[in-house]
Amino acid sequence: MSFSIKQSALATCMDVSNSVVHKRSPSAICRSFFSPSLDLQKNPKLTSLSVSKPLHISSIEGFVKEKKPLIQCKAYEADRSQPIEAAGEVKSEAAKRVKIGIYFATWWALNVVFNIYNKKVLNAYPYPWLTSTLSLACGSLMMLISWATRIAETPKTDFEFWKTLFPVAVAHTIGHVAATVSMSKVAVSFTHIIKSGEPAFSVLVSRLLLGEAFPLSVYLSLVPIIGGCALAAVTELNFNMTGFMGAMISNLAFVFRNIFSKKGMKGKSVSGMNYYACLSLMSLLILTPFAIAVEGPQMWAAGWEKALSQIGPQFIWWVAAQSIFYHLYNQVSYMSLDEISPLTFSVGNTMKRISVIVSSIIIFHTPVQPINALGAAIAILGTFLYSQAKA
Repeated sequence: MSFSIKQSALATCMDVSNSVVHKRSPSAICRSFFSPSLDLQKNPKLTSLSVSKPLHISSIEGFVKEKKPLIQCKAYEADRSQPIEAAGEVKSEAAKRVKIGIYFATWWALNVVFNIYNKKVLNAYPYPWLTSTLSLACGSLMMLISWATRIAETPKTDFEFWKTLFPVAVAHTIGHVAATVSMSKVAVSFTHIIKSGEPAFSVLVSRLLLGEAFPLSVYLSLVPIIGGCALAAVTELNFNMTGFMGAMISNLAFVFRNIFSKKGMKGKSVSGMNYYACLSLMSLLILTPFAIAVEGPQMWAAGWEKALSQIGPQFIWWVAAQSIFYHLYNQVSYMSLDEISPLTFSVGNTMKRISVIVSSIIIFHTPVQPINALGAAIAILGTFLYSQAKA
């Protein structure tokens, strides 16, 4: 029996081996396929063997197994997910900014409307204790109906929640009544100019009672606040001491409200809207007996008849509007605080006072001297600088 392997077959074997198997020598490959082994490199002349029947190799695919690469590079659809997620984040951030902008615009608009109707009611019906009580009662009733009809989610509270809320409600009640008393005696613009000095009270109370230290920039920002408020008060044409003291007491009370709120509400899972609703309910319970003791039903009834005879049925709408808009603007402000930082809220509160001051001057034709306007501008600028220095 004889067989022959020609030079061309060996060449084919060597070429294919080089291309398929990773750098294995031709002699090593051929030795693995034939027996006896042939050392072709040492004996180049052994290129042909003869037997009776020739053997022809038509293909070596069956002899050589292709090795799979250790690292495979494949394209997945997930590789394109990063740009899509980035675009989603951009859209989400833009939607959040739009949402906050809507909150701010609604907050300012509702506050302006409240102050206008509140001043109209107080001009015709000078009973600030009852007016304050009606504002809290209207908001409390609105939220109770919302909870009963499942329009708003009922807050999950316990005794500890109401215990920590009590000092906040006391401070809120005092601040609310004091501000209403102030607006019953002086122009809305003057009340809000004095109330723009609230940061000064915040720093002084925190420093004296809590021992909290502030950077020098915060103390320097108080200079234009105090100076601007003093200049506006001195040059106010319709200055009234009761109105001035009411605004000052309101500032002090709201500072304590903020301090108690920060201490008592840590870790409480109550939304801003429901938190303010609970605050209104407790403030209403605190305020009602004091309102009855200070003014009383007899005075209220006599004043109501007089206001109806002078203004007409639209007076009832004024009272309802000031109560409804008071609750709404406070509710939206607390909802805004859920979405933004305290610094942004402080800046928004400053801008709110500007809108209230300007709109009230225009609507009520409040006489303003240039020096008075300068004092208001300085005080508001100081409030803005304070918010920046506190950041």
